[in-house]
Amino acid sequence: MTNGSELKIVGSLWLGQNDQNMLSDKRVALLEKVGECGSITQAAKLSGLSYKGAWDAVDAMNGMFDEPLVVTMTGGKGGGGTQLTATGVRIVDTYRALRREQKHFLEAASAGIEDFHNVYQMIRKLSVKTSARNQFFGKVSAIKLGPVNVEVELSLTGGDKIHSVITHDGLEGLNLKIGSEAWALVKASWIILTLPEVADKVSARNKLVGKISRITPGAVNAEVVMRLDGGNTISVVVTNDSVTSLNLALDVEVCAVFKASSVILGVTD
Repeated sequence: MTNGSELKIVGSLWLGQNDQNMLSDKRVALLEKVGECGSITQAAKLSGLSYKGAWDAVDAMNGMFDEPLVVTMTGGKGGGGTQLTATGVRIVDTYRALRREQKHFLEAASAGIEDFHNVYQMIRKLSVKTSARNQFFGKVSAIKLGPVNVEVELSLTGGDKIHSVITHDGLEGLNLKIGSEAWALVKASWIILTLPEVADKVSARNKLVGKISRITPGAVNAEVVMRLDGGNTISVVVTNDSVTSLNLALDVEVCAVFKASSVILGVTD
């Protein structure tokens, strides 16, 4: 704990189909007021929004889904008004249910933290930045001892494997054993990109196959991002000429090749 005060965890909730169009607490509160009042004018006042601001928010929310969340009724016995559609009611109920579950989770997480100092130190270590573009997390699945060096096999989430060669002192210093959790760091410039059919002709220990998900060209070099079958991504820096000569494009299958000695292992204490 810090200064004798109780540590609490708080969080926000956003619901939507992409990063640009999201439902937040404020927007959902506006929808609720529309449902209660049947008037966008009253809903805007109760939500602390201008009339235009409220309509801008409603228009944005209506555009987020296949069906509108709010509709305007004209004439009729009640003289018209604004109301939630069945979709709007369902979205509000879903959001509120998610908010309740999130609240319960955060309360349980807060109650479970007994040693703030140790937790804080752990968070600091997990948030350490490195210059390596590729950072993979996994568990040690094999250790092969040699007379000088040690080869450590790290199984990543998704089943892909990375091999690293370290010294005996490194193995002891990191206290690595079968099942130990560790990080593998590989700089993008240390990786060679080849086509799968020629990868077997390269002596490098690590050969990971995936499909290109993004190519970002530069003045001389390009960054190629490939997604492995297990879900991890690898960033590779190649020349623009290589992009052309290898006919690299989105969804093309490629192989990332790099030496075991190019893999740096690290652990979180």
